[in-house]
Amino acid sequence: MSTTEMTAPAQPARRGRWIDHWEPEDPGFWEKTGKRVASRNLWFSVLAEHIGFSMWTIWSVLVLFMGPAYGIDSAGKFFLVSLPSLIGGLIRIPYTMAPARFGGGNWTVVSVLLLLIPAVAAIIVMHPGTSYTTFVIVAVLGGLGGGNFASSMVNINAYFPEGRKGWALGLNAGGGNIGVPVVQLLGLAVIATAGAGHPRLVLAIYVPLILVTAFAAARYMDNISSLSNDTGALRAAVREVQTWVVAFLYIGSFGSFIGYSFAFGLVLQTQFHRTPLQTAAVVFIGPLIGSLIRPVGGSLADRFGGAKVTFCDFFGMATATGVVIIASTQKSLPLFMAGFIALFVLSGIGNGSTFKMIPSIFNVKARVAIASGEPKQSALMNARRLSGAVIGIAGAIGAMGGLLINLAFRESFLTTKSGIPAFWSFLIVYAVCILVTYVAYLRRAPVAVRSEQVQPAYAQV
Repeated sequence: MSTTEMTAPAQPARRGRWIDHWEPEDPGFWEKTGKRVASRNLWFSVLAEHIGFSMWTIWSVLVLFMGPAYGIDSAGKFFLVSLPSLIGGLIRIPYTMAPARFGGGNWTVVSVLLLLIPAVAAIIVMHPGTSYTTFVIVAVLGGLGGGNFASSMVNINAYFPEGRKGWALGLNAGGGNIGVPVVQLLGLAVIATAGAGHPRLVLAIYVPLILVTAFAAARYMDNISSLSNDTGALRAAVREVQTWVVAFLYIGSFGSFIGYSFAFGLVLQTQFHRTPLQTAAVVFIGPLIGSLIRPVGGSLADRFGGAKVTFCDFFGMATATGVVIIASTQKSLPLFMAGFIALFVLSGIGNGSTFKMIPSIFNVKARVAIASGEPKQSALMNARRLSGAVIGIAGAIGAMGGLLINLAFRESFLTTKSGIPAFWSFLIVYAVCILVTYVAYLRRAPVAVRSEQVQPAYAQV
């Protein structure tokens, strides 16, 4: 289907493939044109986001190649893998605004090509003798891969009707998350075949993949003219208490997933003295399962309520952390692996259930507003606006959990030569998440308050 079949004449100043008429909520338009165009953009978006996640987390693989010749201790390595998490979280807000400013397809091309910067820079510096400061600078550049998630989700959100957004966004996010175990599997393949002295091979594989993905995005992805930035919703979301509550919970769920994805291999090497090959042979398992199970969290939230699933999930994460602490104390690698894999599984479920809570929370607020006399259409529209803004903010803040986890491990191994103090701190955080979830969403409001509908009752979120 050519662009001219669905668009008005393109404006001369615009570059790329532009769609000026897009009505996914119109069943006729959707069946005739929309479904096919949306699906095409979705699949190429998944590919681009997948590459972004791989480049974002590639330093979790590169540090496994850094043997004694590099002269970097475990604390220094944990600091290196924490930096992409920080930058990736910070740039998610501007990346959220980019599709509306430049066009979703156009920005996909740009954001993918930007990944050449950290890839090529790492190829140049990845050898013994490079200064630690240089490694820090190049690791910071790796954060560029973390922004792709935000722009990709905003772009794909515009293509699908309300009833299909959950499936499309879930597939988009899950396909991106799988980029984490894929790059770790590539690291395993390189170590097993070429040895731990060839980290540049992993990077060299991604350079042509980045170029091919950018070309495909330029050739097959579109830009929707009607996609616009709602800075008013962003400002309103910042003032909304629920934004920060959910963002905190997302630190506990997604922050744990991405933080453990970065740190798992280093913890195995440092605490259990695994070789690079032994580490690479298992490090991908947790992120792979956590990525694949993310949609399950959303499905469970659909059935039982996001708050209930999230509450139980954090309870499970606290229990799994206790298992990891016991395993670390007893130096039991099998028990440690079981506890850590459980953390990946539960964090993946929590990613889905926590994100699912966001539209549910604002739908509850909309129902309360409608009951108080606000026009239904206005209340529901406001709920959608705020939900979209909160998704962007929560995604950015949640990524910071990856930074905090790796900094905690760095300090723990630096001061005690063990990860146990870090795990105790994570256990405390999960306990706080349990308490916050209960108080904010599961505790029943007083009967008088519920009957007067003065405040939302979130038990059904």
